[in-house]
Amino acid sequence: MSELRVVADLMAIAARTAPKAAGKDFVVIRVVEGADVKALGEAMAEYGRRTHKKNFDRDGQNVADSDTVILIGIRDAKTTGLNCGACGVEICGQLAVNSFEGEFRGPQCAYRLLDMGIALGSAVKTAGILNVDNRVMYRAGVVARELGLIDADFVMGVPLSATGKSIYFDR
Repeated sequence: MSELRVVADLMAIAARTAPKAAGKDFVVIRVVEGADVKALGEAMAEYGRRTHKKNFDRDGQNVADSDTVILIGIRDAKTTGLNCGACGVEICGQLAVNSFEGEFRGPQCAYRLLDMGIALGSAVKTAGILNVDNRVMYRAGVVARELGLIDADFVMGVPLSATGKSIYFDR
């Protein structure tokens, strides 16, 4: 097992144990390694060419140059029932969860998106404490979902690298 796989596993623990609204857990996590990382990076560049969307090639190269990627998302997330309106509807029961299919499936309860964000923050904090370079990438999540690397409605990817200089900044 590589050192970065150990870090990814610790990040997964941090994401899993992060606080969740109303104590309900809809967070999904997958660690990707080896050939799947390279395939994800290449598919990201191809996605950018196919859709004419900016920076999928740049981020795809970063992913391809990484050793490991942790994917963190949400799946089948139920609303909290708080009727807060943050999702755009007045009453939670009116939210047509997962009625739209695009790069991600939505709409989603704002609290469940916060759960995912807190899980991501906990994970990257763990990587930071262990001095492992990382970057939260929306583009990696889009393509990982398209490739079926994770069964999630909304997902972000976090590539990991341990070199003399972070490959994710000053690009």
